Amino acid sequence: MAPADAVAHPVARVTATPAALAFIGELRGRHGPLMFFQSGGCCDGSAPMCYPDGEFNVSDTDVRLGELDGAPFYMGAEQFAYWEHTQLIIDVVEGNGGMFSLDNGTGRRFLVRSRLFTDEECGQLQRQPAGKPGSR
Repeated sequence: MAPADAVAHPVARVTATPAALAFIGELRGRHGPLMFFQSGGCCDGSAPMCYPDGEFNVSDTDVRLGELDGAPFYMGAEQFAYWEHTQLIIDVVEGNGGMFSLDNGTGRRFLVRSRLFTDEECGQLQRQPAGKPGSR
């Protein structure tokens, strides 16, 4: 794949299933613009956390992985170093959401699934612009 193709068809570091996209739409209808932060495993485990956009303070060391239907998705730099060869696939399942996440109390919760990037995708990721730490 030529370097120009990397920009024309970038590899997504984070994607969502149709069910997750529909749930994001529901939450946006109730709460307005949204954002996500991939929890590193503290109080709410390692769940993708959903907040009203701007409510979670993104630091200079957090990495923007991409967007889910317009909602920016961030992860801490240390965690990103561990997961950088992995595509995150956000899904929704029945259960209780994270205590601080907007999915809490809905009877559904976001869940992260993942897959390793192929060698070709890893090469493409090296050629395409990366999310900068703390970039909004």
